[in-house]
Amino acid sequence: MIVTTADLFKVAYGKFAVGAYNINNLEQCMGLFRGNLDSQAPFIIQISKGARSYTHKLMLEGLIRSAEQVFPEAVFAVHLDHGDEATCYDCIDSGFYSSVMIDASHESLAENIAITRRVADRAHAKGISVEAELGQLGGVEEHVSVKEADAKLTDPDQALEFVTGSGCDSLACAIGTSHGAFKFIGTQGLHFDVLEEIQKRLPGFPLVMHGSSSVPQDEVARINAAGGALAGAKGVDAGEFHRASLLGVTKINIDTDGRLVWTRVHREYFRDKPENFDLRPPGKVFMAEYAAFIAAKNGFLGSAGQLGLVKKELGLA
Repeated sequence: MIVTTADLFKVAYGKFAVGAYNINNLEQCMGLFRGNLDSQAPFIIQISKGARSYTHKLMLEGLIRSAEQVFPEAVFAVHLDHGDEATCYDCIDSGFYSSVMIDASHESLAENIAITRRVADRAHAKGISVEAELGQLGGVEEHVSVKEADAKLTDPDQALEFVTGSGCDSLACAIGTSHGAFKFIGTQGLHFDVLEEIQKRLPGFPLVMHGSSSVPQDEVARINAAGGALAGAKGVDAGEFHRASLLGVTKINIDTDGRLVWTRVHREYFRDKPENFDLRPPGKVFMAEYAAFIAAKNGFLGSAGQLGLVKKELGLA
């Protein structure tokens, strides 16, 4: 069942983080639903601007509507990830999305507030929540590209001003994560001191971590052994997710890890079975592997086993 993002956040705040997973195709969609039901977790399906144009936006929406019927016990929200203003309006007007993200973090503070306020006013008129971003993550993810030299952490002193002025319902904070597979070098990690200061200024307000894939080193090694070239890839320590959730992070975005699973499965499959030309056998392997990946990730997020609580709190039990 599709529910509002706001309702999920109310149940999760201070207890666990909801996994927000990007999908692009049928296999990801099936694996995502299976993995969340296997781990009894609520979740958020993220559709990016790039995913909406990969085939056609209605194709993904159709897949999700079908999955809702195939997996009636699932409880999830549907979210636009990294939208510009025009894309946000298109999603708001569609009536399908639970929430949208307007990413104007590359603008000045004043312009970021103004753009976000316009989107929030239009979204709230239809009961849709808005996520916005303050600060800039480095790295590359689809159309989002920020050089590390230009990345900047969220200023806690600006957080309250931004949320009050923009009317957003959740805030994506830059606390040291980065988009893509090459997030950290050496001993870099999350800036929990910054997160703590933001929560002090915005008590009870849902915070979001973008760029939070862990980039498992065993996945990277297997991809490289099967012909890949991902030397130096390193991600966020999944063991830090729970600590972040206690500091107000209610949504954690994971995209790159899913792509790594897809790449590893297909590289190994066609390496070991070069005579195969049927796309379905590796697709079946991927769906099972992705479901297992999702279930394991939910354990780190603290969302595993929370489906019953969410249904009870939302009156769905």
